[in-house]
Amino acid sequence: SAAAAHLHLCRTVARRAERLTVDLSTVEAVNPAAVKYLNRLSDWFFVAARICNDDGRADVLWVPGASR
Repeated sequence: SAAAAHLHLCRTVARRAERLTVDLSTVEAVNPAAVKYLNRLSDWFFVAARICNDDGRADVLWVPGASR
């Protein structure tokens, strides 16, 4: 759904922010709770997108190594 696609986009932004925060932590002090929060935020966006798609339609599940 369009809503799930937007939630996945938010997830990618949260993941990018997490990576940038980890990179920043090599240069200056960063609160470890901030990194944990960004990680949990991206998890939440993922779950929210899955729930958003779960309105009677099947979600495409990722299977490791299936496309190889």
